[in-house]
Amino acid sequence: MFRTFLKRGMFLALTVLLSTSVFAESRLQSILSNGELLVGTTGDWNPMTFIDPTSKERKGFDIDIATALAADMGVKVVFVPTTWKTLVNGVVANKYDMTSSASLSPKRALVAGYSLSYFAVEDVPLMLKKNKGKYDSWDKLNNPNVTVAVTLGTVQEKRAEVIFNKSKIIKVSAPARDYQEVLAGRADISMTSNLEAVKLVDQYAQMMVVPVKGGKNPTPLAVLLPQADQIWINYVNHWIILKSERGFFDQLKEKWLKQ
Repeated sequence: MFRTFLKRGMFLALTVLLSTSVFAESRLQSILSNGELLVGTTGDWNPMTFIDPTSKERKGFDIDIATALAADMGVKVVFVPTTWKTLVNGVVANKYDMTSSASLSPKRALVAGYSLSYFAVEDVPLMLKKNKGKYDSWDKLNNPNVTVAVTLGTVQEKRAEVIFNKSKIIKVSAPARDYQEVLAGRADISMTSNLEAVKLVDQYAQMMVVPVKGGKNPTPLAVLLPQADQIWINYVNHWIILKSERGFFDQLKEKWLKQ
């Protein structure tokens, strides 16, 4: 009987210890205590996260998400500059509490957690309008005479290696971007999300989406979070579900994707 009582007591003590430890270590509690939500963002993915050239303020779909989340938590949002190459490392190294939108990736998921998804994109290739008629399919782009530019750390970096395994691939490191290589004539095409492609074509009159039949790699977007912090992940997921039901993300799509 004493042994049974001892086992029950040890189990109860262990349960309390573990639950207290997990609760104490949760990023959620430190955010509330510090009064700040640290969000890692690249600021180079229009219309998701970018720096307004006039006001120099951060704007975009993701900026509105983070600002709304912080407001609902009753804390201040602080945006931490990062790059696509260091985006995941920043979460792992506790440099910020979460990121702005990132494509779901098995490689990223090995070391970082993800929230629920609230949006999806697909890959499309971009080229200069002066080359219109030169390329009209993914197959024609995949040949040794085509140079493809990608940005280090993006999901397109690895996807391009598969899709364009016969092409020459050049990789640029942020803050430089792949489409700039096309504009400069150092690459024939770049590959980005259909979301960003619309904005780039609007911004640069000399660019166009290659008229391929359909995009590649439909991919959900979500925010990256500390992998082991289930309390923080659960909170963010509950917030996303509630906001989705109330039309928040639909409003952001209307605001940012039709400008």
